[in-house]
Amino acid sequence: MNVLAPEFEITEIITSSEDSPAAFMWDEWYAGVGGREIDIPEVNEYLRKIHTEQYPRFDGEVSPLKMTFATPEDASNYIKSKAKEFGADMVGVCMIEPSDMYRGRSVTHEFAIAVGQKMLWREFQKVPSRESAIECLRIYYSLGETVIQLAELIRSMGYECKVEHPIGDSDVLHIPIGLKAGFGELGRHGSIINPTFDPLFRMGSVLTSLPMAIDHPIDAGIAKFCDNCRACRIYCPADAIGDERTPEAGKDHLGNDRYKVDTGKCFPYFAKHNYCSICLPVCVYNHKQWARDFDGIPTKLFPEVIMHTPPAPCDLVADENKHFYPKVKR
Repeated sequence: MNVLAPEFEITEIITSSEDSPAAFMWDEWYAGVGGREIDIPEVNEYLRKIHTEQYPRFDGEVSPLKMTFATPEDASNYIKSKAKEFGADMVGVCMIEPSDMYRGRSVTHEFAIAVGQKMLWREFQKVPSRESAIECLRIYYSLGETVIQLAELIRSMGYECKVEHPIGDSDVLHIPIGLKAGFGELGRHGSIINPTFDPLFRMGSVLTSLPMAIDHPIDAGIAKFCDNCRACRIYCPADAIGDERTPEAGKDHLGNDRYKVDTGKCFPYFAKHNYCSICLPVCVYNHKQWARDFDGIPTKLFPEVIMHTPPAPCDLVADENKHFYPKVKR
């Protein structure tokens, strides 16, 4: 059913909490480690297309006719089905809270639609590698198309919305949004582990005030699994992943102290060695037999891990411009 939308709508402004982390200062971090050294033509092309072709499509006209649904569940189911048509492998909905935003940010929408897209296991047969770096950017671009198309749909339904691209200056933190939307549990490596897609996926979201039924955090036993497994810790060449949870980092959505990576050790390696990503494919939770691409391409059960000598830690970004992270074993 379509109805004429009122000319003026009252919107509630949600402002970040006092203890929200600062947005990641990419330029400052790269400057701190001596600049960006990764130069892969395919990666550069994806970055160019994201900035020149996708960013200008973030905004658009909102239809004066508003589509209404019989129930919030109907609205949620419709949005999820369309998101999957647009390429999402997983979709969830949650309410936005002040703790879900970067410090100093505010939004005028109540709901976040989290979308995720899996990366191909075949491209992580060796890490870090040119292939794994390209795959990360391929998914950022592909998932960008998904959230842009979803936003265009929502505007055509008569609702304002905001694109939160998987790469770029977002207002919300993708991981807390994903946890609340039921995508999985927080792993020792700081990424979400999904029961089906493991940690080899990327996330983006669309913010809107379209009334929808929300999803909830899940408890699939992954947190307990991470407490016993140390694969990512063992194979982290920068030695940036701790042995224990970090109480200073706050709680996850199941009430556990969070695991937190030492960014001062992680980022220098990430910036010099093809965005690293070692912690994701070595994660023992990966269903590697299942993760074959099912088109005749053989894959190994465990990647070849290249352990380069790590650069020196970098903590040069001003404290007020960076998030909290523990200094692991230093």
